[in-house]
Amino acid sequence: MDGDNARGVLLGLACGDALGRPVEFAAASEISAEYGRLDEMVGHGTWNQPAGTITDDTEQALCIARSLVEHQGFDPADVAERFVAWYESDPFDIGRMTMRTLSRLKHGDTWDEAGQHVWEQSREGQNAGNGSVMRCPPLAIPYATDWEHLVEVSRQSSQITHADPRCTYGCAILNLTVAGLLEGTSTPLRDALDYVDASAPDELVAALRPLAQGDTPGSLETSGYVVHSLQTALHDGLGCDSLEEAIVTAVNRGGDTDTIGAIAGAVAGARFGASSLPDRWLRTIGEADELETLAEQLVEVA
Repeated sequence: MDGDNARGVLLGLACGDALGRPVEFAAASEISAEYGRLDEMVGHGTWNQPAGTITDDTEQALCIARSLVEHQGFDPADVAERFVAWYESDPFDIGRMTMRTLSRLKHGDTWDEAGQHVWEQSREGQNAGNGSVMRCPPLAIPYATDWEHLVEVSRQSSQITHADPRCTYGCAILNLTVAGLLEGTSTPLRDALDYVDASAPDELVAALRPLAQGDTPGSLETSGYVVHSLQTALHDGLGCDSLEEAIVTAVNRGGDTDTIGAIAGAVAGARFGASSLPDRWLRTIGEADELETLAEQLVEVA
């Protein structure tokens, strides 16, 4: 595995998150009217934070990465504890389902109970958000060559807060795709879908299979629904000609810009490597050095 590509996963995720943060929830037309094409880290906007500020996407990915390094493997109970500590720090951006689950964890649910309880109490339309897929790519680095284990830990990492099979298998498919890219396969999404096809929800596979075959869906949605987010982010992450273009394209679509940008950035980061990220972006992200170090340590965990 190339260390530059592993670093690209974490730094690409953070850059997509930070570029999208100030325009989260804005429509593409609103972004265009204010910025033309947004390709610089800007301050204020949604959440009113300085340029280069990361959100819950990268903050939770950091929880997973730090735990993997410290424990030399995936420990879901430890990751859940780190999520709760982060939740108690009063983050400015946190998803509704994540917040409900972490509150249950804080009050005594185990890591594999809380997300299940919240999911069972959530109606369709509010039960399969993108809050677990946005943070899961660090797992793809140490488990890149052990796909059985990668599927297991990816689904468990989702189960902590997002127990819907579209979310748990969404994490598995995303991480298998990233792992394939890290290992240099030519058809990473197709290989990922083939690996989980018999088990994964039909709706998820049906949305992603055309991308794996090189087709563009009729429309790409930018909502927080996990199927939409994965379809759009994988389209840009796998299809654009550079890492910067993938992130900029994803963010300028509007909608859930930080998360779709983060997923596209992780995927394209695995393709192109951290060295192809613009220095002007990395200089604004305070966590860049730690993310780079963690990525190198995750390669060693493997």
